[in-house]
Amino acid sequence: MSIGLVGRKVGMTRVFTDDGNTLPVTVLDVSDNRVTQIKTAEKDGYAAVQVAFGKRRASRVVKPLAGHLAKAGVEAGHVLKEFRARTEELADLKPGAKVGVEIFKVGQRVDVQGVTIGKGFAGVIKRHHFGGQNASHGNSISHRVPGSTGQNQSPAHVFKGKRMPGHLGDVKRTITGLEVVRIDAERQLLLVKGSVPGSKGGDVVVRPAARFYKPVVKQAPKQAAKAEPRAAKPAAAPGKPAAKQPAPAKS
Repeated sequence: MSIGLVGRKVGMTRVFTDDGNTLPVTVLDVSDNRVTQIKTAEKDGYAAVQVAFGKRRASRVVKPLAGHLAKAGVEAGHVLKEFRARTEELADLKPGAKVGVEIFKVGQRVDVQGVTIGKGFAGVIKRHHFGGQNASHGNSISHRVPGSTGQNQSPAHVFKGKRMPGHLGDVKRTITGLEVVRIDAERQLLLVKGSVPGSKGGDVVVRPAARFYKPVVKQAPKQAAKAEPRAAKPAAAPGKPAAKQPAPAKS
């Protein structure tokens, strides 16, 4: 199914597998995704489902949106997200219904989108991983500056896109191919392996991975072959003289 969910980043923890290994996971709360509209190719030109997540006070909802939500019979949310889907996937959905973690399964790969943590104004070393200038004798307070940024007399200006100091973070990013390690259907929680952009409490969008990932086949651990006991040397044949021992070296 290509439909995704809107959720909230709870935080990170770890889980233990059956073989004793530990996995770092991010906990995502995807509860209370309410269907607000079903779009069809005949009426809207494409098939999609629109969901609302979270809560918002009625005084903060504009009248057109309030009427749209009242038509579906759902409570207003602070996130309104649309997911493209095939027509057959929308057959069991209707406005007012809820979509939960049952659309995902353990071991499935998902793409998680969120807004990264804002870090304010940053220099080129922190923002673009520049190496910095020499800290030798004669370099006066210029160790972390970017250096020259302009050109010669022609074209006599700085090109757009030049890596320079500026605002760092607070941008939309997508982490692809995260594995669903565990699903808590009772509390509507998803535990995905790895980190997710954003701070605790931030909104995230979880959808099935766009790329195809081959399933990981776990092989049984190889057992060390038992060393066979060495066969005893055969005894000397009767009547055959024993091997002559070397004479000791003369001092």
